Amino acid sequence: MTSSVSLLFGVHAHQPIGNFPEVVIDAHERCYKPFLQTLYRYPEFRFAIHFSGWLLDFLFEHYPKDMALLREMVTRGQIEIFGAGDTEPVLAAIPERDRIGQLKTFSAKLKKKLGQSPQGAWLTERVWESTIVPALVNCGIHYVIVDDYHFICTGKNKIELDGYFSTEEDHHKLDLFPISEALRYRLPFSPALEAIAYIESLIDQSTTEHQPAAVYFDDIEKFGIWPETYQWVYEHGWLEKFIQGVLASPHIQLQHYRDYHASEKTRGIVYLPTTSYIEMNEWTLPAEPAHIYDDLVQQAKSTGQYEQTRSFLRGGMWKNFFSRYPESNWMHKRMLGLSARYASLPARQRTSAMQRCLYASQANDAYWHGLFGGLYLPHLRRTVYNNLIELEAQLDQCESRNIYYHEDTDLDGTEEIYLQNGTVQAVLKLNSSASICELDSYPLKHNFADTLARQTEHYYRKIQPGLQGASSHQQSGIASAHDRVNFKHAISQADMEPDLYAQHLFIDRLNGELLDYQLHPSDKADEVIFQAITDFGSISKCFRIISNQLLVIYVCSGEASGYMQTEINLAMPSCDGPGGRYIRNHTVLSGFGQPIELDNLTAITLEDDTLGGSLSLDISPVTKFYACPHFTVSQSEGGFEKIMQAVKLILTWKITDDQQQHITLRFDEMNTTV
Repeated sequence: MTSSVSLLFGVHAHQPIGNFPEVVIDAHERCYKPFLQTLYRYPEFRFAIHFSGWLLDFLFEHYPKDMALLREMVTRGQIEIFGAGDTEPVLAAIPERDRIGQLKTFSAKLKKKLGQSPQGAWLTERVWESTIVPALVNCGIHYVIVDDYHFICTGKNKIELDGYFSTEEDHHKLDLFPISEALRYRLPFSPALEAIAYIESLIDQSTTEHQPAAVYFDDIEKFGIWPETYQWVYEHGWLEKFIQGVLASPHIQLQHYRDYHASEKTRGIVYLPTTSYIEMNEWTLPAEPAHIYDDLVQQAKSTGQYEQTRSFLRGGMWKNFFSRYPESNWMHKRMLGLSARYASLPARQRTSAMQRCLYASQANDAYWHGLFGGLYLPHLRRTVYNNLIELEAQLDQCESRNIYYHEDTDLDGTEEIYLQNGTVQAVLKLNSSASICELDSYPLKHNFADTLARQTEHYYRKIQPGLQGASSHQQSGIASAHDRVNFKHAISQADMEPDLYAQHLFIDRLNGELLDYQLHPSDKADEVIFQAITDFGSISKCFRIISNQLLVIYVCSGEASGYMQTEINLAMPSCDGPGGRYIRNHTVLSGFGQPIELDNLTAITLEDDTLGGSLSLDISPVTKFYACPHFTVSQSEGGFEKIMQAVKLILTWKITDDQQQHITLRFDEMNTTV
């Protein structure tokens, strides 16, 4: 029987591509910098670290002294560097060719910047599918880190999970280390001495002749960024107490993953199910199934059966986010289409700029939502679209597209029509709404239809008037973000009402009733016409793109009477911040975060500093104009909050026989005349 346990200690540092610089700077000051400086003082404390590629680039550019410290720790053998996809993609969600490209790009970056090529890899959000094995192996990765939950779902018990296992796919062998959930929840939230005592207790649990390992690999942001953790970890000295206690323990042996991997044999073959960490499996479920799943989990815990049944309470899988959120699915399928276009180009035409845009569009954060994840954050979705639109423009320079074509891009059974001229692109859904689901300005690299519909979320159950402002805590130590109920904003029931339709552009009503459109033939190649037949006559809607403008023309004929109304949901990057404003006759009216109502409107401009441009509406004849912000309710480690997703414009006009209503949207960069 062994008298020691090997502690394999690793941390994962990540910031989303496109995150606000002040957020990354704050993360460095409160977490990355003090963590590295503290560990630097203890050269004997060996550990592993993974920085996502974009974050590593940012830190090398802005904090060269701290990165020199990191490189020195690598050189002296204190740190083992872990690889991954360069932009932190979920490998299972991107094509095989891009998996290999992402892995090789990041490994080359690590070798250049830190002088070490990785043998192990961090899996983004610990999302496991066996299809990723060949790419990892072919890129020189020998082992990856996944949760012990992945193994428990195969029938393994926790006592067995004190080493690494092997798997294979298509005759490619890869080894797998199981991260201890017990350690994930203890570090750094339990007192340091309690955490150390738990690690030492693993010696007595070992039932094999192998050297047992305590496997820890989790977000470094828990060490300074999560609520209360900066004071707990650094000001109250948790990290130093933990380091000193581990180094002083005669029963804990610090090892690198690579050294343990080289000296110990595999525990045997294992085939993991498609899964992620247990919390993610809940977040991927729609609200009602998530309620049922959560109730089953709580019931099992209350009866003491949870540990025996948890492997069968599996929840969903990560790719469910694409079926849960049409907006995520649309981004993903657009990315896949552009990846295929890029791959089909002759090698001489593929550029590094194209590859950078493609890989940046594959960053995981904007595709999912839970306690973390950035789908609800407009600036992260915007970064994906910035790169997709820039890539599409570059591809069009090599291989032009038709002005007009249609396809079912998002595989939802409804085709979309693409209408583009190289400056502006409108993508229209061929359903009854005849609305625009994507509206791109190539010079601005922006999708003005990048909005998010409000839908019921599982965590709404936690939002109750009596709870607002409350917070939950543990008996000792501090609370994990998973256990908190905090409110950053006051939230009402109305804020949680789901939208009845996608938040697209040009959603039309006649006398308050949604119109039902059908595609109508046109003899022009550069226009799309829809027609709605009502009890009062017909209404046609025509879309055209001219230069940097989108023109929408409504024609009412027959006995149509009453009021027409169209709803235009616009993604304006400044949201309710100070950089966005309505301008009429050279006068600033208000910001995007305030409701505004105007009569007899013929022209208005939405100017946005973050966008670096503006969108102008020219309307003829006059309309009544109403605008308001559209919010969703989100959750994060900081608490529940309201996030502005779009500017909702509503134009209303009285109709008469054979009247034409012209609405023009013009997109300008800031240095052009509005």
